Amino acid sequence: MNLTEKEIQNLNQSLRDKTPLEIVQWAVEKANQPVVTTNFRPYEAAILQVCSVALSDMPVIWCDSGYNTPNTYRHAEEVIDMLKLNVKLYVPKQTTAHRDVIMGIPDIDDPKHKEFTEQVKLEPFKRAMAEHTPDVWFTNLRKGQTALRDSLDILSMGKDGVLKVSPFYYYSDAELDVYLEENKLPNEFKYFDPTKVLENRECGLHTN
Repeated sequence: MNLTEKEIQNLNQSLRDKTPLEIVQWAVEKANQPVVTTNFRPYEAAILQVCSVALSDMPVIWCDSGYNTPNTYRHAEEVIDMLKLNVKLYVPKQTTAHRDVIMGIPDIDDPKHKEFTEQVKLEPFKRAMAEHTPDVWFTNLRKGQTALRDSLDILSMGKDGVLKVSPFYYYSDAELDVYLEENKLPNEFKYFDPTKVLENRECGLHTN
């Protein structure tokens, strides 16, 4: 999807007052190969719900690091079943048990942390995107999460030419709590990301 920076700015202004579902429906109409990505962290049910309503068979790319909590896995199964999601599962090429023996979970200051992040998060994500070749990517980025994400908007264009759409970009946690309750969607807060030591640290998927 070829859009200039000015076109992106104008579209963001026009979409600012639209509902998340209206934003997703607009983007789906423009898309040839839309996908939504998820890790089933807190509040992910919201974007999965609007994407499944807009396009019932939209590919849902789940890059499972292998380090999720039991709560997250149970939550994922509940949401997948509830929304009848078309999940495409991607996992690291090395098992968690094998990596635990030779590397463990490196601290942020450990030279192995970069390799660890590449193995458990970036490589599966790159493999998924290469196989699905999306032109529109739905994600649950929100303003206030990281400095990088504060510089984005509802629509942003990646260096790879993929249009990134964040329909809940301006929603606060409190507003999402209301959205989940109104739509009878579950949530789960016992979530673990082994590549992040700090909650507001950027994971690397959204830097391109």
